[in-house]
Amino acid sequence: MLKHISLADLLVFFFYFIVVACYGYYIYRRKKNETNSSSHSFFLAEGSLTWWAIGASIIASNISAEQFIGMSGDGFFAGIAVAVYEWVGAAALIIVAVFFMPVYIKNKIFTMPQFLQDRYNSGVALVMSIFWLFLYVFINLTAILYLGALAINGLLGGAYFHEIMIGLAVFGVIIALGGMQVVGYTDVIQVGVLIVGGLAITYLSLTIVSEKFGFGTNVLTGFNLLLKDAPDHFHLIFKKPSPGAPTETISKYLILPGFAMYVSGQWISNLNYWGCNQYITQRALGANITTARTGILFASLLKILMPVIVMLPGIVAFVLHKHGHLPQLGSAGKDGAYSAILSFLPSGLKGLSLAVLTAAIVASIAGKVNSIATIFTLDIYKKYVNRDAGERKMVWTGRLAIIASLLIAVAFTWHDVLGIGSAGGYTFVQKYSSFVSPGVIATFLLGMFWKRTTAEAAIIGILTGFASSVFFNQFAVPVFGPETWLYSAFRNPAGVYEIPFFISLSWSFLITFIVMILISLRGTVINAKAIVIEGSMFKLKPSSVILIAVILIFLSAIYIRFW
Repeated sequence: MLKHISLADLLVFFFYFIVVACYGYYIYRRKKNETNSSSHSFFLAEGSLTWWAIGASIIASNISAEQFIGMSGDGFFAGIAVAVYEWVGAAALIIVAVFFMPVYIKNKIFTMPQFLQDRYNSGVALVMSIFWLFLYVFINLTAILYLGALAINGLLGGAYFHEIMIGLAVFGVIIALGGMQVVGYTDVIQVGVLIVGGLAITYLSLTIVSEKFGFGTNVLTGFNLLLKDAPDHFHLIFKKPSPGAPTETISKYLILPGFAMYVSGQWISNLNYWGCNQYITQRALGANITTARTGILFASLLKILMPVIVMLPGIVAFVLHKHGHLPQLGSAGKDGAYSAILSFLPSGLKGLSLAVLTAAIVASIAGKVNSIATIFTLDIYKKYVNRDAGERKMVWTGRLAIIASLLIAVAFTWHDVLGIGSAGGYTFVQKYSSFVSPGVIATFLLGMFWKRTTAEAAIIGILTGFASSVFFNQFAVPVFGPETWLYSAFRNPAGVYEIPFFISLSWSFLITFIVMILISLRGTVINAKAIVIEGSMFKLKPSSVILIAVILIFLSAIYIRFW
């Protein structure tokens, strides 16, 4: 039986489904010949995406169940500080647009492993291709499916988890099989539904707070009540816990370690995600520099808005739950916060919220499996399995890779084998992605901007980054103790000493960076495969300068107000 869902809700949801499906089919039919005959059209859209489609697709693919459920849950638990992921991400996108994309586009880079092969060698590219495929399938895709099914299942009454998971996987496959052009242009509809519907849900949730406290349905009153009733949830920086600090205070610091994470950890994580990630860069790699840069800056502007949609409802849930107005939350924990808020919505708007969640989840699934198929087909299958594969063969190999990756993800998510639920969705993704981040970002930065970097340094750097991440996360405390000049470890809720993973990430990156420099100093002053950098590559048009200024003004205002 569908709990809280009316016929009007179902009609709204199916209207969304039909619109997306019909538009996707229209794009597929219009581009069918080139998509079926060209692997670059299928995987990269071959420059056919406009700047607004690139920006919308980046956001639609990024904002998924990880944010709606994971970030909303961390908003419930920790407050506005969790928005650092989004707001530092907006700033990181500026760096990617200005400095990374010119390097990729000038050198005709279409996949991230291709960059590593062109700059270093095939060995470096192969190692990272395998790393990325494991990360995308076993961390990102599983988290999207698990958290997405969890959210929609909560809205539908709690008895359809596995059916919803299969439905999301099938919907994602339908979109992805049409290629990057279908993914990119349907993402425009998805992000429109996501933003309009998400803002409507946030607006209504704030009016619910106002109403529950006896002040009528006034959105500004609702927000002011949040500020007054949960002031600890409106600080962007957590102070380092003092001896004897409560477990909750320590838990917040472990996931968001105050000012320390701004020194390097957050930047490493965000630059890796936005600048060295096939899943994100793929949307812009087929375009010219002006279109790519404008699209990425547009995504940065939209990124600033995302915490209002995905984090603020979590704080609303915290305040309502604190005063006994949210029995729907039950024992679901922080990851059930967003679904609990949705149960307050009137008939029809629940259908819209279902469409918003589905749009975010399906867009992310389609984008992720397309990236998996791109790396597998272009960087492994074509190079090591069937070098003579024609264009149509590669397209169909990519489609099989899409289906296979989703089958694997469903199998591992069916009974939550990886422990996504116990870790907390957003923290799960961020923590385990950080095992790869140090080696990747060091390899890319030095490969782009230091001509002396060698392939040997890249291989050792990637492995050093992974090994040092494992060491700091698992073995540093038993070896060096909980308190050193490198870090401070704290007891987590399980009573085990843990180093904040952003601190571990920072040290892993620094060690990797130094190791790569020392190894490269043994080589020639200018490596034979060095990237040629010209100042004109980074020259900005006035429109780009204006966009960057607007983004920085918004970010500055937010940090001045909530620091």
